[in-house]
Amino acid sequence: MTSLLLYQRIAEQLAEDIRSGVYLPGERVPSVRKLSQQLKVSHATVLQAYANLEDQGMIRARPQSGFYVHHTPALTAPTPDIALVESPALITRSSIINQVLSESRREGLIPLGAAVPHVDYLPVRALHQQLSKVTRFQSPRAFSYMFSPGYEPLRRQVAIRMRDAGVVVGPDEVVITHGCVDALQMSLRVLTRPGDLIATESPSYYGLLQLADLLGLKVIEIPCDPDTGLSLEALQLAASQWPIKALVLTARLSNPLGGSMPDQRQKQLLKLAAHFDIQIVEDDIYGELMFESGPIRALKSNDHEGRVTYCSSFSKTLSPGVRIGWILPGRYREEIQRLQTFSTHSACSVTQMGVAAYLENGGYDRHLRFIRQEYRKNLSAFQLAVQRYFPEGTQMTRPTGGFILWVSLPARINTKDLHTLALQQGISIAPGLIFSNTEQFNHCVRLNCGLPWSVGTERALETLGKLAAQLCREAA
Repeated sequence: MTSLLLYQRIAEQLAEDIRSGVYLPGERVPSVRKLSQQLKVSHATVLQAYANLEDQGMIRARPQSGFYVHHTPALTAPTPDIALVESPALITRSSIINQVLSESRREGLIPLGAAVPHVDYLPVRALHQQLSKVTRFQSPRAFSYMFSPGYEPLRRQVAIRMRDAGVVVGPDEVVITHGCVDALQMSLRVLTRPGDLIATESPSYYGLLQLADLLGLKVIEIPCDPDTGLSLEALQLAASQWPIKALVLTARLSNPLGGSMPDQRQKQLLKLAAHFDIQIVEDDIYGELMFESGPIRALKSNDHEGRVTYCSSFSKTLSPGVRIGWILPGRYREEIQRLQTFSTHSACSVTQMGVAAYLENGGYDRHLRFIRQEYRKNLSAFQLAVQRYFPEGTQMTRPTGGFILWVSLPARINTKDLHTLALQQGISIAPGLIFSNTEQFNHCVRLNCGLPWSVGTERALETLGKLAAQLCREAA
């Protein structure tokens, strides 16, 4: 039996012991030395098993003390209801979205709105070191134009990373972009024309709604389940009534619901898309933040007809400021490269070379493991605080990765009003109205859990809960 299977068996046995009450919340599990002696295995094997249990959120390491069973009180708040299908329409929310985003960028706010990871969760020092080396030792190339499809060593590293998503591609199949939105806009510009109809998830990432407005596209919103993602039944119903040209979705950790589409439903979706000849644009920007690696891979991994154009970036894992994303354009590679060549050329040369050097140097997987653990803890803390401080009747999602939480307040509360009141208290939130072209989510809010948990964070959530209760009483 391989060491990999051995550490998994040890982790499974300990997990079962924790579930059955052998080890209670807050109690210390056997030390690495003791368990290695008991099972006659190496310290490294036990450490692997404990790392696996940490990734599952079952134990926590305490410095110079050992490993302890993690205590997480039960969540009793239900998950939000699924949305309804409404007719296709041009986007009318761009001005409201711009207003909300502008208000939320004020200095000094507690940033519970924008889905941006805190600087403590970014490998700033390591990136700075690599960027310094690039500018010092490769300055002629670093300060020259970089043309499509981008820096070859970076494309090679991206191709390697794609294996973890279940997608096998070569460097020549990767095009580097100015972040994920740039990849999305190029995909839609190639796949559609003004006046075409595209389908999106509901609720949807507000940046996609703004992009559809800029491109003159009509949008039909397809309801999503908070756990399993896009409703295939609703998509089939919509596609049988209207000529959907393309579908834009996030199969792993959708924004803002955080749902992920299981492998079997992914395959059903691809069959449905083939039947109605719908092209798919996959936004996988949160894919590397799944708490459990393996069970759900990218939709592109099941695509055997070249129907899926895959887009992602390092904005949620390395840094939003480096603006490095990529696209797997498949059959549209020549069109994408031509479009990029005569518009943006490619992403910044210095940052492409710096990110490539960071990835080549190793440590990225260790960094991912760290932030996944932190985001799991943060999400748990936010969920419990929402459950404690928000009004009765509040619902929330149960994401299996990432750092965003979707909260549904009692229907009589308008979270645009909550947004205004929160700003007066120095708190920024993302109200539900910016995630849809309909009125269905005006009582919802997306919270950013990508900042360290602290007394200040908890107080901000307590304040939000009080403001929501105030609005609830006024609307009664």
